Amino acid sequence: MKDHLSRAEIRKDAVQDTVEAAAGVVGQVTTIITGAVRDVASALGGFATDVFEIRDSARKAAAEHAPLPGAEPTD
Repeated sequence: MKDHLSRAEIRKDAVQDTVEAAAGVVGQVTTIITGAVRDVASALGGFATDVFEIRDSARKAAAEHAPLPGAEPTD
């Protein structure tokens, strides 16, 4: 005896497979985007840390080279 699938069941299976495939792709894309956002946030945080360190170093250097009170400027 042959199994016979109705057109409705074939369509249902096609729709189900399509929805499952789409869900898988959405999951993959979401993972990619989440990773990219995390990487960008990490890079920006590292940059901000560098800027703070540079600013602090510049302040320390300026303080070390500040003229003494009453001294004449030398260029």
